[in-house]
Amino acid sequence: MGKSFEIEGRLKVIYDIQTFNSGFTKREFVVEVEDGNYPQMIKFECVKDKTALTDGMQVDDPVKVTFDIRGNEYKERFYVNLNAWKLEGLGGGAAATPDPGYGDEDAPPGIGDGPDAGPDAEEDDIPF
Repeated sequence: MGKSFEIEGRLKVIYDIQTFNSGFTKREFVVEVEDGNYPQMIKFECVKDKTALTDGMQVDDPVKVTFDIRGNEYKERFYVNLNAWKLEGLGGGAAATPDPGYGDEDAPPGIGDGPDAGPDAEEDDIPF
């Protein structure tokens, strides 16, 4: 396999799954990546069982995409595809953050201070 790349941004568009006569399936999605004054809209595709990568994701979710660059020729024209094979949510939601397995008594400071922490919990304004 070739070199893999990663990029972070926000989901801009999630297209429907396309199924072809051969049984091949693919889904395309677009990630908006900040690049100075002009954000870049990068289109990725995922194929076969990887079309489920976007399940549970919403437009505007912050994500990290891991992908390969694929190229091919068809009728003397050349095509480049960004083939996504991993998509991670970066929003800090329950689905994107694995449970470290802490009990309340041995959790480091700040762990377990969410909405169920009780009436004496301090407000935390750290953005992560």
